[in-house]
Amino acid sequence: MKLERRYRDIINNLYNLTGFAIKLGLDRVEKLLNSLGNPHKKFKSILIAGTNGKGSTSAIIESILREAGYKTGLFTSPHLVEFTERIKVNGKKIKKGEVVKFVDSWINYIRKFECTFFEATTSMAFKYFYDNRIDIAVVEVGMGGRLDATNVLTPILSVITPIGYEHQKYLGESLLEIAAEKAGIIKNDNICITGIQLPEVEKFLRKECEKKGTYFYNSSNNSKVEILFFDIYGTKFNYISQKSHIENLF
Repeated sequence: MKLERRYRDIINNLYNLTGFAIKLGLDRVEKLLNSLGNPHKKFKSILIAGTNGKGSTSAIIESILREAGYKTGLFTSPHLVEFTERIKVNGKKIKKGEVVKFVDSWINYIRKFECTFFEATTSMAFKYFYDNRIDIAVVEVGMGGRLDATNVLTPILSVITPIGYEHQKYLGESLLEIAAEKAGIIKNDNICITGIQLPEVEKFLRKECEKKGTYFYNSSNNSKVEILFFDIYGTKFNYISQKSHIENLF
């Protein structure tokens, strides 16, 4: 009961850091991570941005990597029921005691740098991943991409799910302004994968990759999925690409 009470106090403190304010930018989180020893620079990562489907895409990629034998970290937001859902190693949620330990150890730095809830949580995830010696982290971007706290990572792969209108107060009024913010996760000389996009968005992303010498791949142009059936327990489907045809996946 003592741990549970302390944990609840910690979560409330995190939520109240900046009065639920949204403050985009990397300066604060970089200072906090530097104080933590820059754990985000010590493991491989995949970064997922977009408007629709980025959470499920993150979960699917992590599951595939884990089944392939990698020790994985997964960072997603928001949570459905419990804060600990946001941070997982090998499919297991961070323990409440670890949340308490991190905040108790680093709250002075969190306050010193005036970090937001999301910046503190992102830093917690990266420290937890490093401490657990993961092989690779799958990280869902919070808002936008370019100035999102997760974009301190230099991923081995950037993924951009379908982009639509969202958070226009922060990301821009037009679709291409929003796309420009999402495209901020594309790194130089890297790989960027996307799926179904509106033609003007795909053209923009392709040009951004060309500027940065990054390989651009649109999976929807090279493969398709045939849904056989779906229910609350899962989906059965066929996967068809230029090189393979796999039936009855579940």
